Amino acid sequence: MTALWVTGLMVVATIAGVRVSRSEDAVPEGRGALVRSVAYWVLTLVITFELAAGALWDLLHIEYVRVVLAHLGYPMYLLIILGVWRIPGALAILVPRFPRLKEWAYAGAFFNYSGAAASHFLAGDSAAKWAGPLVLSVFTLISWALRPASRRLPGQATSERRVEAWVVPVAIVAAMLVVGFFTMPKGAPPQ
Repeated sequence: MTALWVTGLMVVATIAGVRVSRSEDAVPEGRGALVRSVAYWVLTLVITFELAAGALWDLLHIEYVRVVLAHLGYPMYLLIILGVWRIPGALAILVPRFPRLKEWAYAGAFFNYSGAAASHFLAGDSAAKWAGPLVLSVFTLISWALRPASRRLPGQATSERRVEAWVVPVAIVAAMLVVGFFTMPKGAPPQ
């Protein structure tokens, strides 16, 4: 019965989202545009539903999340931090406009899901435990890539793609890592 409610919510929300997108954007008509819009809304609704439901579970400290957090070795107060930030993250991804805020929300969702996948993987859990968050990470990236023009930062499509634009920042970060390695403090921090 729960799956039926979730599926019904997803179908209604997807239809509403596609209709809103068509009225917001000057979307070219055609099968490809419709498929892209439906894919965007389905994936976006999956990740935002997980963010919202996860926020509720975290804030209510249900047994399921307490057991998972304890297994992974995280403190219980992390549930409050994650739960509080997931709600505005889901809202920011779904509401129209605010493209800069959307970028941050997508980044937060990606860090949340990829961090959960890495935590389960590094704790030695089976693929059944870390595959779900990994799939949500991929859904987040695809949703971000498929978002309509009205939900993107202005001029984002014409971003810098020259090799030099990437070589210099990569070299600087590599140099920072080398310097960080050689300047690591030895021993425990001072008391």
